[in-house]
Amino acid sequence: MNELQFIPLIALSIRAGTAIIFATLGEVFTERSGIMNLGIEGIMSVSAVSGFAAAYYSHSAWIGVIFGVVVGGACGYIYAVFCNAFRSQQTVLGLVFTMFGVGLANLIGQCAGPDGSSLVGKVGPQFSIVPIPTLYEIPIIGPIIFTQDVLVYSMFLLVVLSWYFINRTTPGLHLRAVGESPRTADSLGINVERLRYIYTILGGMFMGLGGVYITLSYSPGWSDNMIAGRGWIAVALVIFATWDPIRAFFGAILFGGVTSMQYYLQSIGFGIPASFLAMLPYIATVIVLTFVTAWEGLRKRVGAPSALGKHYVREDPV
Repeated sequence: MNELQFIPLIALSIRAGTAIIFATLGEVFTERSGIMNLGIEGIMSVSAVSGFAAAYYSHSAWIGVIFGVVVGGACGYIYAVFCNAFRSQQTVLGLVFTMFGVGLANLIGQCAGPDGSSLVGKVGPQFSIVPIPTLYEIPIIGPIIFTQDVLVYSMFLLVVLSWYFINRTTPGLHLRAVGESPRTADSLGINVERLRYIYTILGGMFMGLGGVYITLSYSPGWSDNMIAGRGWIAVALVIFATWDPIRAFFGAILFGGVTSMQYYLQSIGFGIPASFLAMLPYIATVIVLTFVTAWEGLRKRVGAPSALGKHYVREDPV
């Protein structure tokens, strides 16, 4: 592969991985607070179709982004209510959110118009690539980093800000404390339940952003099952990245690269079937989730928050 082929492949890998990065950042914040959200696929799906519908009928991609993020946050709030107020079993709740969200998204896509018309196959406003003046002329880096759309640029910024917030700020310290030892955090005056609400809602907003990125930028338009398993990849990627936003970025680009590689190999007639490469991220996802689910000790070894998936109520005995 020469340089002329390498550069667009990397740029496409970043675009392919952006939705996964947004969703992974949302799950990092959610799980750092001690809440396990396995409903990413459903939240992304509902946000994607809602954002696309809002953009299509308002003729504004930005309104679509806002609408999708709000819907994602609302889903996060509902999830937080079930986890904190009703103390639902979080694994089961996540699966319910996924199945219900994907089904609801497909239903909305079939009849989202004022007259009950379908959105399937329609194309609305979208974010185009906007090269950053001067910077896009830098050899190699310019075409890869500085020739993207505005949502990709925002992804770069959010990854850095998320890492800094979690690891270098007092609120980030409180977040990590709630996920590691909620009882200790509570004894220090930190409102555990409130923080879990806040970061589950914030996580839902990130997931919603990942959903609308797909329908308004990466693959403009809507069709059934548009998210195509990216939510599950995000769940596995959080573990790969050991709950670190920077590692999550590189992991998502790797997943995006595998997805992009199938198109390159198909174009040059390489021997490996493109469909085989396309399923590799999902195979890795199944393996990771299987091991983590089956072996509780593995979560501790890879740095999972100690209180992940565990309910906390102040009245519980010490």
